[in-house]
Amino acid sequence: MKLEPQIIYKDPDFLILNKPAGMLTHGIRNPHFAQPSPRLRPASKASRVRREVGIRNDELTVADWLLKNFPEVKNVGDDPKERPGIVHRLDRDTSGVLAVARNQKAFDYLKNLFQTHQVKKTYLALVCGWLKEKEGIIEKPIGILSGSVKRSVHLKAARMIKEAKTKYKVKQELMLQGKFSLVEVEPTTGRTHQIGVHLNSIGHPIVGDKLYGRKNPLNLSRQFLHADSIEFTLPSGSQLKIGVDLPEELSTALH
Repeated sequence: MKLEPQIIYKDPDFLILNKPAGMLTHGIRNPHFAQPSPRLRPASKASRVRREVGIRNDELTVADWLLKNFPEVKNVGDDPKERPGIVHRLDRDTSGVLAVARNQKAFDYLKNLFQTHQVKKTYLALVCGWLKEKEGIIEKPIGILSGSVKRSVHLKAARMIKEAKTKYKVKQELMLQGKFSLVEVEPTTGRTHQIGVHLNSIGHPIVGDKLYGRKNPLNLSRQFLHADSIEFTLPSGSQLKIGVDLPEELSTALH
């Protein structure tokens, strides 16, 4: 089945999309990733990174879909050739709300809101175990592990270290095939893989997370992480809050 985002909000400045799991927000233009050289040995660093990212050269990304359906975004953004109109991103296996700017003025406006922490993004995650602290803040710097796309809070083995902060609140404790918790998560910084890294760092990895999870006890085909809602002030001064329900494969897993 062809993966495509759904439009859940549209005005002259912004689109809010519901991105399905399994779809990349945009491609990766590093030539070692997009078109690996035949001279690279299978065990090379670039090959390992490519396998971890799981790039397929022929797949449709959100960026491709935008250019086809909203061609006005062609020259919008800091890097419109790679990320036309896209101010933030969701990982491939994360579903849910994604905001897009339709013109450069709207892009600059929304980018500033993100940089000044005036955008509230809320996620739902199913994690292994019951959390001792039912509400809290995880504030741990995150860096990239050498030779990998993986991130870590163990900084001695990492580079490009950046501050990261994630709020969480347990919404429901479940007994499925063991103990699980449905957690509402609000990252106040926007680091790559931040939610997965932070939840794993406190001993409660996201179910189905192939990079940071320990196992997939519910046999999900994806990680249980969903961008539930986004909230920010429009240039007109009115407040916009948009949310989307859990996709069927996740809501079914809860029962």
